Amino acid sequence: MGNWNWDIANEDALQRTIKRCHEKQIVLPTFEELKRPETIPADIQEKLKTISFNELNPANLFRINWCNDEQTGQIGDANYFEIPSEITGVKAQIIGLVGKHFPTGAHKVGATYGCLAPYMVTGRFDPEYHKAVWPSTGNYCRGGTFNSALLGVHPVAILPEEMSKERFEWLKDFGAEIYATHGCESNVKEIYDKCHELEAEGDEYLIMNQFDQFGNPIWHYEVTGFTIEKVFNTIKSGNQRLSGYVSATGSAGTIAAGDYLRNNFPLIKVVGSEALQCPTLLMNGFGGHRMEGIGDKHVPWVHNVKNTDAVCAIDDEDPLRILRLFNEAAGQDWLAKQGITKDVIEKLPLLGISGISNMISAIKMAKFYEMNENDVIFTIFTDSVEMYHSRLEEMNGEWGTYNAQQAETDWTAVIKKQGIDYFKDLTYYDKKAIHNLKYFTWVEQQGKDVEELNAQWYDEDYWPERFSVVSKWDELIKDFNKKVAELG
Repeated sequence: MGNWNWDIANEDALQRTIKRCHEKQIVLPTFEELKRPETIPADIQEKLKTISFNELNPANLFRINWCNDEQTGQIGDANYFEIPSEITGVKAQIIGLVGKHFPTGAHKVGATYGCLAPYMVTGRFDPEYHKAVWPSTGNYCRGGTFNSALLGVHPVAILPEEMSKERFEWLKDFGAEIYATHGCESNVKEIYDKCHELEAEGDEYLIMNQFDQFGNPIWHYEVTGFTIEKVFNTIKSGNQRLSGYVSATGSAGTIAAGDYLRNNFPLIKVVGSEALQCPTLLMNGFGGHRMEGIGDKHVPWVHNVKNTDAVCAIDDEDPLRILRLFNEAAGQDWLAKQGITKDVIEKLPLLGISGISNMISAIKMAKFYEMNENDVIFTIFTDSVEMYHSRLEEMNGEWGTYNAQQAETDWTAVIKKQGIDYFKDLTYYDKKAIHNLKYFTWVEQQGKDVEELNAQWYDEDYWPERFSVVSKWDELIKDFNKKVAELG
């Protein structure tokens, strides 16, 4: 598959994009700058101090990294949060990168930039003509809408109708054209169907599908993977080792950080997590669930399944119960009485539903592999409770007001008693069976090439070639910015 080409596709569209960025004073960050944000030019870092995180200011593109300090507005250290063993009940150290401190309050804005920027600098995206379509099961369409608004491009958000009302309100506020498709988190095919409907209406709809766009996993490989390595090297002590990386599979973007980590920590275990109510990877299963941020019932085209060592499934009620424990006053009071420090309790709202599911998956992983205090597991806290206050209200209405007794019950049943059930250590042929599921979605339904499907499994250069393209993209971004500056 050596013909994966990122040369200039349309010179006229490229010139129009350059003109648009000049008019709006847009400078595109390189992937290297987002990976090492301390290298962002000093004048841009200074400007960031004066603008809010969700302000439609093009400088916020440089905040698409893991190192934003919301208190000062400056570039700081990587944002991460260790869940203490007093909460997790395991000896292994569980650490999550925190997504709340990105523009939009979720890390998915990184994936959208990873998809959009290469299209812009190669003339594949024409801001004077195209409408940017962001099919999503959660935060991806929010990140895409934000980046579209910065460019003055018409954003189109497609997401399931059962997503939280906060998401729909946010998208409306930012001027997105919204399509609420049938079903819940696991109804991904309905999203694809809507994309095809729009494409049939005209080629002005440019589909930025996170499930098959390689810019999604490439951004996480380059930026998220590097950040995890950096944090680990900062905090490790004694005989500690980076033993695990856990990610909900979702669009298979975030889990690609595991491909980066494998290069430097070859013994690492990479675990993909999903909802038990829709155990696609674990059992070739199907269904519907309530864990927002995890799309399923298919295997994303961009998932390097060979690099996934194990899969686990989490009951969708478990993260909802812990969301209450971490955010209701009675739950926080109960945690305080168990000796959890005020500083930790104040940070627990940094975990949204999928982040809590990732934490539970990490606990399950630590128990399955019988990890000890020398083992460090990293995961991702994708977004915060800010997107789920309506869910808390719904649960209080359905389940009753939260109290100390319920807090103890939830911690005991969900965390302390979490077992190693619904956890599968994958053999070579287990992985191949998961990979083969791509055929039905991508070749039969979406028109992908079966030869490329086979190359994903058999060609040892396929995935390294894709992850290495970022150096080419950075060259194109630098040249693009130079041409924008020359207009002024």
